Amino acid sequence: MRRRRLVGVFLALVSAAAGGLAFWAWDDFNAPGPLKEVRRVVVPNGTGLAPLARLLAERGVLRRPLVFRAFVIMDGSQNRLQAGEYDFPVGASAAAVHDLLVAGRTVVRRLTVPEGLTTLAVLDLVRGAEGLEGEPPDPGEGRLLPETYHYSYGDSRADLVARMQRGMGKVLARLFRDRSAGSPLKNETELLTLASIVEKETGVSGERARVAGVFVNRLKRGMRLQADPTVIYALTGGRQGLGRPLTRADLRVEHPYNTYRIRGLPPGPIANPGLAALEAAARPAETGALYFVADGAGGHLFARTLREHNRNVARYRRLSRHLQ
Repeated sequence: MRRRRLVGVFLALVSAAAGGLAFWAWDDFNAPGPLKEVRRVVVPNGTGLAPLARLLAERGVLRRPLVFRAFVIMDGSQNRLQAGEYDFPVGASAAAVHDLLVAGRTVVRRLTVPEGLTTLAVLDLVRGAEGLEGEPPDPGEGRLLPETYHYSYGDSRADLVARMQRGMGKVLARLFRDRSAGSPLKNETELLTLASIVEKETGVSGERARVAGVFVNRLKRGMRLQADPTVIYALTGGRQGLGRPLTRADLRVEHPYNTYRIRGLPPGPIANPGLAALEAAARPAETGALYFVADGAGGHLFARTLREHNRNVARYRRLSRHLQ
């Protein structure tokens, strides 16, 4: 009888101790964690529960990795913890860490592609973007839409470039379909090519449609475009800036991209134009101008006749000499 009473007391004590341990573990699981500042941690693909808990403890995210492991196992969420790059907040509890990993709320990175870069320059940006993997493919000149792209750690460079291509393809298809009546542009590539020239000719938003209108007028009349950026592209192949002013000898170079020598558009784009330049090429301003030249203040002077244009050129040269 006494023996049975002792066994009962012992079992009661064990049960009470276990219950107390469970309550302590639950409190610890939900208590604020040790982080004093946001900590960025990369969880590699294929990381098991034990190595994950150990990694988070080593990086100061978890105080007691065994408690974290125990609750993940009890919750049955071992296979729902997602790999990736995470920013764990200050004082994040083990429970909050668990929820973050299950939800897969990884760090969102950004890459901004400015308007007017050549494809070689864009691919250099993609290669230099931290967290991406693999080598980017070269889709050809002008086929990448400039904008800000979001990505996650471990994404592939090829996939990011493909997104840029799809973006440009969708914009081109829409704008070519909605281009102005009477446009001389026969296909999407010609639209893209004209937009790239407009992009390189002016950075003034209010001028793009007018510059495009000048080029459209010249195309309709069979005039040479005489666009300096095409000559620069002919000389550099889009690999780098020319680094000096164009010379008269440059304008005489025999090259399919030299619009001082060829009539009409060059064989393809010379850069990756932004949406505003694409819209200007698709719907240029109605203008009688056939010429334009820099005004020395970042914009351009437009002219209907060669005589008027020559006066504007002389004015620009006088201003340039005065500023030297």
